[in-house]
Amino acid sequence: MSAPMNLAYDYPLLGIFWSMFLFFLWIMWFMLLFRVIRDIFRDHEMSGWAKAGWLVLTILLPFLGVLVYVIARGGTMGRREVAQAREQQAAFNSYVREAATEGRPSNSADELAKLSKLRAAGDITDEEFSRAKGLILNDRSSAGQAGSTTTTAPHAGR
Repeated sequence: MSAPMNLAYDYPLLGIFWSMFLFFLWIMWFMLLFRVIRDIFRDHEMSGWAKAGWLVLTILLPFLGVLVYVIARGGTMGRREVAQAREQQAAFNSYVREAATEGRPSNSADELAKLSKLRAAGDITDEEFSRAKGLILNDRSSAGQAGSTTTTAPHAGR
């Protein structure tokens, strides 16, 4: 019986509202602080001394440092963020294109060159070479014609 018991009516609804409001302001403050620090490190145009100065200012005087940074460089923060997102998207698109075409011959000339190497090495016969060559040339010519799906099926005995 030494500790007083807190009841629900000891902490009013408005007190809960203000506590939640301050908690979310605190979370938003940290998000802004980390975004400013990330922007300081990502800016390639800023010198190392300028980065160090902004970092010292934001760490030693966080409220003033972040406020001054947003006022001084806030307009270009969004542009740098958009430019960095575009670079990432371009790199991703390039990677997807490379991965999609990897291991595939780029055109029928490459496929025919591979076939002739196989024939020269003795891995395929002249008849198989002729049939595969017909398939390659037929597929390339039918790809240019809309609705044409006639291709020669390979020999069923294989």
